[in-house]
Amino acid sequence: LNGIPAGSRASQDKSLHPSVVEKALASVRNLNDMAAARGQTLAQMALAWVLRPGQNGGGITSALIGASRPEQVVDCVGAIRNLGFTAEELARIDAISEEKDINLWARSSED
Repeated sequence: LNGIPAGSRASQDKSLHPSVVEKALASVRNLNDMAAARGQTLAQMALAWVLRPGQNGGGITSALIGASRPEQVVDCVGAIRNLGFTAEELARIDAISEEKDINLWARSSED
């Protein structure tokens, strides 16, 4: 949330131009604010979004997390305290997530 870390892959301009990362970070910051308003961390809201029921009642039944520390697992489990979204929240997530149709891996998969 605090910019591109020096020495990170994103700072090396190999697969993602820093301007793309900065634009994405602006979206992530907005989503983080939304999560805080829901009483969740960004990771918790992301998991709740992934696990929400589909339009026809189905949906994802499990989600893999990339936790590298025990406290991250505890944080992610906290998502179950607020799994619901209002229609307005889902519309706001869609509006914030303007990069949703971009395939960031297209270039590397075509090479």
